[in-house]
Amino acid sequence: MKKYSTLSGIELKELYTAEDLKDFSESEKLGKPGEFPYTRGVYPNMYRGRQWTMRQFAGFATPEATNQRFHYLIEHGQTGLSVAFHFPTLMGYDSDSPRARGEVGVCGVAVDTLQDMEILFDKIPLDQVTTSMTINPPASVLLCMYIAVAEKQGVPYEKIGGTIQNDILKEYIAQHSYIFPPDPSMRLIVDSIEFCSQKLPKFNPISISGYHIREAGSTAAQELAFTIADGIAYVQACIDRGLDVDDFAPRLSFFWDIHNDFFEEIAKLRAARRMWAHIMRDRFKAKNSASYRMRFHCQTAGVSLTAQQPYNNIARVAIQALAGVLGGTQSLHTNSFDETLALPSDESVRIALRTQQIIAHESKVSNTVDPLAGSYFVESLTNTLEEQAGEYIRKIDEMGGMVEAVKQGFPMQEIAEASANFQQAVESGEEKIVGVNDFILEEEAPPEILKIDHSVEKKQIANLEKVRQERDSQAVQQSLKRLREVANSQTNLMPIILEAVKTYASVGEIMGVLREEWGEYQDPCII
Repeated sequence: MKKYSTLSGIELKELYTAEDLKDFSESEKLGKPGEFPYTRGVYPNMYRGRQWTMRQFAGFATPEATNQRFHYLIEHGQTGLSVAFHFPTLMGYDSDSPRARGEVGVCGVAVDTLQDMEILFDKIPLDQVTTSMTINPPASVLLCMYIAVAEKQGVPYEKIGGTIQNDILKEYIAQHSYIFPPDPSMRLIVDSIEFCSQKLPKFNPISISGYHIREAGSTAAQELAFTIADGIAYVQACIDRGLDVDDFAPRLSFFWDIHNDFFEEIAKLRAARRMWAHIMRDRFKAKNSASYRMRFHCQTAGVSLTAQQPYNNIARVAIQALAGVLGGTQSLHTNSFDETLALPSDESVRIALRTQQIIAHESKVSNTVDPLAGSYFVESLTNTLEEQAGEYIRKIDEMGGMVEAVKQGFPMQEIAEASANFQQAVESGEEKIVGVNDFILEEEAPPEILKIDHSVEKKQIANLEKVRQERDSQAVQQSLKRLREVANSQTNLMPIILEAVKTYASVGEIMGVLREEWGEYQDPCII
């Protein structure tokens, strides 16, 4: 007899009835939207009060090219910016580093110095647009560049809005774009959270990210558990620094993957809000209700996109985006159909944005707050995911927390096993993927894709060299010397990094000092 289960392997009944919720307390498990435990959403009127922010992840080639894409997206109705940096910047290298050869501008925009950031946001008013930046080990450097650009525009600190990913634990777990060992990395993150809580009241200093954990092959429950455990680790580190939980917790944000299993993804988001509300109230004794609210961004599942029959990806993205909206996201990115082949073209990114706009303005699903509340199936699945994730968190607590679990390689091993199980299901045909192992076409005409010209690398390196020749070299060296002097002290590094950025010290130079002082991390699962 055929077994039915969610994409993550949770077995499903043929029919769900009131019997599946016989011990279900509506007041404890649901409440009302905008009220504890926030299962039904973090705001009372949700999208009736304000639509989710529509962000399209964008960044390629030079800052000039990406600036043009930003203006294109804004002209077509995008309501927030999201920056993809190229791999050298993600890893703290300049474009002229031997480690950057062949990668400059290929999978994101090249940003080496403050001048690049100035060009990137040319004629974009940073007091009117919020920006999300996907960057992790050098997050503090790129945030300081963003602050410096805002200052040059005359924007006061209290009006600078946006989010920086800055989530290093998920890098060790899943994405592997790490540089430093866990302890100094955590120190740098707490520095940025402390700085933002004091100086940038509208800025989210971290986006605690399940997205990359799920993209690495985790189940929905693992994504839920490991992400929330990461959040617990960051909150505890800030409290250990001496920060009051209610001074920083309201600006913590999260980032979830939205995969193909429609109801599982909705249930995951509902469980996430409820779990975080209880953790902040009961574990960390937060008093401010804003500290209980899990606000999050969602992105459709890049790992679900196929190179075969790529136009099928438009349907996948639409289904996933609808799940994100019904799950109550505050911000959403829809992947472009051609992203398994190249960076998205103007046409494909417009289709991805239009997908959100059709959901927002034509589907009418946002007219009622949390329309799935009370569904026997959805509420039962929410409970199951919460229970499974809670068991993982208990194991991680027994290990001494997520930092220790990472050092032991625990979450990495769990994800590897889940990923292998899914791949086996695909190869056996148990899990159907349209166009890959079912409904296959013998011949396919590939779509036109965006190609990055090799001249981009030469141009970016020439621009970097020009900045180095024209800047005040003595001021740069003094700022880097100051950074080295305080790298191993208790001093918050953000003001020192901001000073260095303003002298046009490069990402590679700043991160190079910290590499020398802190060393580089080696994955225990690889050694």
